[in-house]
Amino acid sequence: MADVTLRKVVKRYDEVEAVRGIDLDIADHEFVVLVGPSGCGKSTTLRMIAGLEDITGGDIMIGGDVINDVPPKDRDIAMVFQNYALYPHMTVAENMSFGLRLKRYPKAEIKSRVDEAARMLDIVELVDRKPKQLSGGQRQRVAMGRAIVRNPKVFLFDEPLSNLDAKLRVQMRIEIKKVHQKVRTTTVYVTHDQVEAMTLADRVVVMNHGRIEQVGTPNELYHRPATKFVAGFIGSPAMNFIPCRLEDVGGRLHVRLTDRISFPLPAARAARYKGVTRADKLLLGLRPEHIAEAKSHQEPGIESFDVVLDVTEPMGMETFVYFTLEGTQICGRVNPNAGARDGAPLRLAVDLNNMHLLNEVTGVVL
Repeated sequence: MADVTLRKVVKRYDEVEAVRGIDLDIADHEFVVLVGPSGCGKSTTLRMIAGLEDITGGDIMIGGDVINDVPPKDRDIAMVFQNYALYPHMTVAENMSFGLRLKRYPKAEIKSRVDEAARMLDIVELVDRKPKQLSGGQRQRVAMGRAIVRNPKVFLFDEPLSNLDAKLRVQMRIEIKKVHQKVRTTTVYVTHDQVEAMTLADRVVVMNHGRIEQVGTPNELYHRPATKFVAGFIGSPAMNFIPCRLEDVGGRLHVRLTDRISFPLPAARAARYKGVTRADKLLLGLRPEHIAEAKSHQEPGIESFDVVLDVTEPMGMETFVYFTLEGTQICGRVNPNAGARDGAPLRLAVDLNNMHLLNEVTGVVL
């Protein structure tokens, strides 16, 4: 078994608490991504699992064994860094096999493992080249191959795609996912890019200020965020947060955005928010795709309103539109043929079946 368990793990640097007592269970064969902004503690957490950072408090276990005091070389993990860390004087095959040669594996087994990893990563024709003869994407494949040949209990990836251009990052994301489908080694992957997190992970761990904000599948985090931070961090463009208040109009609950814009809540949503007091400071959370052009026939829970657009961004298959309500800039996504133009009026519709209501003070999704 190669499950990874963190219990009340703390990391302090003098007076600075970088990781604040986190608990996390990573199952055998699972691909878990730690994501969050710079300084949130994700890389520190990964380095503590690897043994490159001492923990201040708590326990880290791999396969049920506490490894707090186990040296990195004895933890049976393999790490892929942002910096490829390849030996420039060695060929690809020599770089990939270096760890196995140090441990004096038989030559036949080393060759077999290197050949298999090279086939898996589609770098068979590169095995006799030196790193300087490779592109960035090819070097990253070699770094992954060096980890794969060791057949470790756990793979650790520390922002491995940060040095690649946008197109190559997409390609390498697909490669990493393919590799995991074949190898099925327990994987912990760190990134600040929420798109990487959403596309790669079985589960995503969202971190903020040294704490875990929420753990869940990509769909759970996207559709059922627990806090404003998670709701705003996951998704691009980010979720809109619009100051609002609830009011009773003729026995039906409405959400009011401005003096002229108020929407009746769908019955299912209204039932959820019955305990919310009218004095609570609230935010209406709506993802851009839930603000679209109004149609002649609207489904229940979809309400129309008129705005004047500030800016439009044609993206080909869709157009982002930006407008302002009571000083808050809001983003919507409309069809390219919706007639959206800078400075022009447009009738839009909000899908309240997919709304979120947040407590503005605590940041909790209600």
